[in-house]
Amino acid sequence: MMISSGTIRTITEAQVRVEVEAGLRRGIGRGSIYLSDLWAWPDASRTHEQRDKILRDHCVYVARELPSWCHDSAHPLEHGLRIHHLATTHPLLPPLAGALCGSPFDAAIHDAVGHALGMSAFDFFQEDFPTSTDALFPDAGAASAIRNLIRVPPASQLAGWFILNVGNDPQASVAGALEQGFSRVKLKMSGKNAAEDAHYTAEVYRAFVARGVAGPLISVDSNEGHADSTDVLAYLTALQSVDPEAFEAVTYLEQPTARDITVHAFNWRPVTELKPVLLDEGLTSLDLLPTAKDQGWSGLALKTCKGHSFALCAAAWAFQNGMVLSMQDLTNPGLAAIHSWLFAAHVPTINGIELNSPQFTPDANIDWLPRLDGLFAPSDGFHRLPNPSPVGLGSLL
Repeated sequence: MMISSGTIRTITEAQVRVEVEAGLRRGIGRGSIYLSDLWAWPDASRTHEQRDKILRDHCVYVARELPSWCHDSAHPLEHGLRIHHLATTHPLLPPLAGALCGSPFDAAIHDAVGHALGMSAFDFFQEDFPTSTDALFPDAGAASAIRNLIRVPPASQLAGWFILNVGNDPQASVAGALEQGFSRVKLKMSGKNAAEDAHYTAEVYRAFVARGVAGPLISVDSNEGHADSTDVLAYLTALQSVDPEAFEAVTYLEQPTARDITVHAFNWRPVTELKPVLLDEGLTSLDLLPTAKDQGWSGLALKTCKGHSFALCAAAWAFQNGMVLSMQDLTNPGLAAIHSWLFAAHVPTINGIELNSPQFTPDANIDWLPRLDGLFAPSDGFHRLPNPSPVGLGSLL
């Protein structure tokens, strides 16, 4: 996997098992996530091995502290928000990396409570309850906002996306996508040259058309490679000039500029008049949501690796404020992919879902095949689960 900060060749999977008490019942839940240091912590002063060790150690620290962090009776959402807050206070780690380490614990708690109560984790919001984020939802509170967000029934299938790395040959890449039935592709690009990126986008689009595909769709991710919103506008303008049909095929752009939106603050409205622009790495705190809206971001590119509770609150706020949502990936394997799919099935997204572990780390999914081949080995461009609303977050599927 190639992103603007480098190439991901090796990666650690953190797996979590949590036991909870819910009233007089006990439940065991599981969660997992890749510790993607190059994405969450692109610090050139440290090697991958050094960053990876610190992330591993932080996961062990969270596991050790979890009983004291979550010793009291509270809603799983509150436990998850507390984990997110405390996991992001590491003296070395940036908030995104801390959230990454805390996320499988949040997921495991929701999964465990679901098993204890015999219900889906997305049904935990049928009644109102006070939360630490209610100030963001002054009308009726977070629980009500999340309840209004969650769609009933959940989706039974979700359109998927095939990833094209920077520098991939368009013809070969499109052939690979079509072998699995994908006519939606996510383009990784450098963001350094608007004309080159525009021609690359047009080449990919024309490769689909040449193979008889009607209506291919493209999303664009420079992983913060663009200098500013003006550069992004230049790319879109160039693409519109080079190939108007390819321009129409672009559905949204994901985090084009540097992640600190307080330092790298731009007016996105001239860009979003052309295409939606979604905030991803730049959202590390719920307090940043009003800032994102003020700057003109179209919506949020959600990732469960920031924490289930965090993602639910962020999605509910965005939905309430007229912003759009997409479900993006961290090459989620196994449990993490099931969790991400369930999230997208219950939350209205404009893209279906991006799940790329079948493409980049297929061996991590072997234990789930052929039982869940609809999720991990799609053949028609759609990801499916046999039960879109299992107990907890689906660890027993």
